[in-house]
Amino acid sequence: MVEALQALHGVQCTVAVTLVAEMGDLTRFASPRELMKFMGLIPAAYSSGAQRRQGSITKAGNTHARRVLVEGAWAYRYPAKVSRHLQLRLEKQPQVIQDLSWKAQVRLCKRYRRLVARGKHANVGTVTIARELIGCMWAMAQEVPVVA
Repeated sequence: MVEALQALHGVQCTVAVTLVAEMGDLTRFASPRELMKFMGLIPAAYSSGAQRRQGSITKAGNTHARRVLVEGAWAYRYPAKVSRHLQLRLEKQPQVIQDLSWKAQVRLCKRYRRLVARGKHANVGTVTIARELIGCMWAMAQEVPVVA
């Protein structure tokens, strides 16, 4: 699982090992939304009658795992490309993981640029990318065979 997660841009050994050690098996969550909620990366909701407002992230769950995930998400500030280091990590992975990795990289880089262009602060954009990155990790975990 650690090697599969390292196929993602911005997720190197330290981030992958920390997430697997802190979170355990990502497939135990029924959906990526549950995993995002568990990590505390969803916005808090305030509602009264018909009015509904969203606040900052809830910060529930594992602080250490959330911190390394956000650190990894900063890599998506830059345009999508496959560096030499990433290429070496990708060569060891099955084609389905490679495809998920590239699809995630293109999507998240584009999403970050749109958020910043709309006037969102860079930190807010990065936490948004971290939330979507954990969803991509969940999708990868569905494809990796579980080793007992």
